[in-house]
Amino acid sequence: MEEKEPRIIAFCCHYCAFTAADLAGTMRQQYPTNIHIVRLPCTGKVDVNMLLQAFVDEADGVMVAGCEVGSCHFLEGNIRAKKRVEFAKSKLEEVGINPEKLDMFHIAASEGPLFAQTAREFTDKIKSILKEEQKIAEA
Repeated sequence: MEEKEPRIIAFCCHYCAFTAADLAGTMRQQYPTNIHIVRLPCTGKVDVNMLLQAFVDEADGVMVAGCEVGSCHFLEGNIRAKKRVEFAKSKLEEVGINPEKLDMFHIAASEGPLFAQTAREFTDKIKSILKEEQKIAEA
């Protein structure tokens, strides 16, 4: 059976993570093309419903990527986002979706290679989870 490329939604802060993704492209850093970036002014704008809706809309994984802790352009937006991500993970678990399919990362604007590496590692993690779920479904 052919391995499916997972659909991953990445909610990215305009000032840091989105800029890092752009820098990764400029530096010709390779990261999976299945990462669909949604640019936000701040990860503090991420709402639990947005995260859950991504799964309803058949995302295989969701990543939230914002400023490093203590460096948020909106003071504490990334800290609020982290709390919302943790709450959304608990809701995913309640409905039987692996909460590891949702994660948050802190990436500075100057860390293009880190964005690319994080995107690759998260994609590999989602592929592994999907393989495990497929094995369970076939059993």
